[in-house]
Amino acid sequence: MIRVVVVDDESLVRAALRQILESAGDIEVVADCDSRTAVARIEAAAPDLVLLDAVMPEPDGLKVLRAVRALAAPPAVAMLTAFDTSGHISAAMRAGATGFLLKDTAVGTLIDAVRVLVSGGTVFTPTVSRAVVDGYLDAAPEPGDEDTAAALARLTDREREVLVLVANGLPNSEIAGRLEITVATVKDHVRAVLRKLGAPNRVAVAVLAHRAGLVPKRA
Repeated sequence: MIRVVVVDDESLVRAALRQILESAGDIEVVADCDSRTAVARIEAAAPDLVLLDAVMPEPDGLKVLRAVRALAAPPAVAMLTAFDTSGHISAAMRAGATGFLLKDTAVGTLIDAVRVLVSGGTVFTPTVSRAVVDGYLDAAPEPGDEDTAAALARLTDREREVLVLVANGLPNSEIAGRLEITVATVKDHVRAVLRKLGAPNRVAVAVLAHRAGLVPKRA
C-alpha cells in the first residue's frame, strides 16, 4: 500500500484529494493537514510521498518542502498548484521536489503520477514539463552533437517513440494508450531510455530530446 500525506491550506481540497487517491485501491492517505503542522505530521506518519501545495500562508510550500527534505528519512515530495508559474517550479526543483502537478490534473493521471513518484520517478504535467525543460535548456551546458547522436543511436525505434512522449510530459498511462502497450511495458522502455542515455530522470531525457530536435519547438 502506498502511503501519502496531503498538505494544503484548504480542507475541501484535502478531502477531495483523499477521495481521489484512495479510490485507486493501492493508495492510502495516512494524514492530511495544513502547512503549520505539516512537518510534524509527515515525520510521524512516515509516508512514501507528500503532495504539497506550493502556495500557502506561512510557512509556505517551499519552506515546508525544505524542512521535509531535511528530515532523517525524507519522503518523495510532489508540489501541487492551481496555476503554472516557472518561479515556483525552479525553486521547488532546487529544494528537492521530484514532481510538480497542476491541481486540475485528470484523476487517472494523478494516480499514475503517485505510483511513478514512489517508485523513484520524476513527474510533471505537460505544461509544467515544458517550463521545467525550458529552464534546463537555458541553464545547462549543451552536450556535443556527436555525443547526443551516439546516445540516441543506442535507442530502438520504440524507445525513441517513448522518449518523445516523455519529453512532451505524458505520464506512463497516457504513453501506454498512445502506443497501445501496457503500462508495465512503458516502464521497461523508460528504464531502458534512462540507462542508454545515462540520464538520472525524465527531465534530463526530455532536455536531450528537445535539444536533439525530436520535439517541435513552441512559439
